[in-house]
Amino acid sequence: MGQVIGITGGIASGKSSISQFIREELGFTIIDADIAAREVVEPGQEAYRAIIKVFGSELLLPDDSIDRAKLGSIIFHDEKKRQMLNGIVHPAVRKRMLEQKETAFALGENVLFMDIPLLFESNLTHMVDKTILIYVDELIQLERLIKRNGLSEVDAKARVDSQMPLVEKKKLADVVINNNGSLLESKKQVKQVLAQWEVI
Repeated sequence: MGQVIGITGGIASGKSSISQFIREELGFTIIDADIAAREVVEPGQEAYRAIIKVFGSELLLPDDSIDRAKLGSIIFHDEKKRQMLNGIVHPAVRKRMLEQKETAFALGENVLFMDIPLLFESNLTHMVDKTILIYVDELIQLERLIKRNGLSEVDAKARVDSQMPLVEKKKLADVVINNNGSLLESKKQVKQVLAQWEVI
């Protein structure tokens, strides 16, 4: 079986840019947890049917897709319902990602990457062999988030605070890429790590 490398980070830490670099410039397959999470709740999917069964068909938009904003507002204020939703979506996402992994390895790939934002929070390290954390200092994270999403400082801080601090994740990761500087510097670090691991 090939090797799976997990990439994680925090909001506005630059994880997506690094994933894009690994996919587009280094040519590796990236299995993205966020994309998988969107796919499993599309009409006709098992998780989609389970969500409608639990939360009701009033969640549906005219095109039969799930109204994410409406679902979000329900689970945001109700811990029990949030857990119910996670109980449906998370296993479906894991299953989808494992299927994609098996397909990639069956096609002869030796190394692939899984982009999992909540890798440590959701205890998903068993899905990967090694972990890379894309790290930024909190002040830089806040600045980038405010600039990127046009948020107020209070809103940006609330979003950052809702996640496990990157300083905590640092202790859990095999390798930390310091993304405080330019993207070019970060790319260089990634290449060094992958060369050490004999991936490239």
